Amino acid sequence: MRLNQFLAACGLGSRRNAESLIISGRVAVNGALVHDLATFVEPGKDAVTVDGKRVKPPQGHTYYLLHKPEGVMTTARDPEGRPTVLELVPTRPRVFPVGRLDRDTSGAILLTNDGSLAHRVLHPRYGVEKEYMAVVEGKTDDDALKALRTGLLLPGELRPTAPAQVEVIERRPRRTRLRLVIHEGRKRQVRRMLEAVGHVVLQLRRERIGPVTLGALPPGIYRLLTPEEVAALRRETRGERRKTARRPPPPGEDPHARRDRTPHRPKSTP
Repeated sequence: MRLNQFLAACGLGSRRNAESLIISGRVAVNGALVHDLATFVEPGKDAVTVDGKRVKPPQGHTYYLLHKPEGVMTTARDPEGRPTVLELVPTRPRVFPVGRLDRDTSGAILLTNDGSLAHRVLHPRYGVEKEYMAVVEGKTDDDALKALRTGLLLPGELRPTAPAQVEVIERRPRRTRLRLVIHEGRKRQVRRMLEAVGHVVLQLRRERIGPVTLGALPPGIYRLLTPEEVAALRRETRGERRKTARRPPPPGEDPHARRDRTPHRPKSTP
């Protein structure tokens, strides 16, 4: 398996965090420092160390569902000393949050040490749905709902959002309660979408991640996922990726040239 995937499976954070460890020269395979992100390892055979200490995937993975309260950061640590989601779950085994929720957003967030499943849950190509309940300022009209349902271009973005499922739960003269379902994970996406159609978000809570629902779990409380929920997440991320348009080659590059994708694997030291 690819080295960054192996490190994530060992509970060292996301694949991106694992790549940072590799680039910074903190990872060795069979005694040799590795800087190539294309490195592959064979679990159980190759010896992988981080800062000189051997790392291994846990015998079994851990999966938590946490009801993140407002005001809590979705990070391992916060430089300003604000509370984080890791302070609300056990310190052992080590887990990391799957994606992020804004500080002012509450609701369902997964924490795990299963890097492979976390990657699939986050990647928009696998289409894992995230369901939100939002209370917004003002009374939504049909034009706003249509824009959300067809996709809209957000400020600073190069491509429009994917169509969202939107349902009006309650309309009042000064506020509206909405249910939204998306399968992307752009930064502050739901808030930005609603603001783009003229509505300030007063309250936002994530109710569901794929087949895993928040239910009656109180804010600040976590629970272990059931084996059935883990199996359902695996089934939902096992299918074919969504097809995406191939990017054009850089100027001057032969579009028919094949790149060398042979994985690099360091040799074992004597």
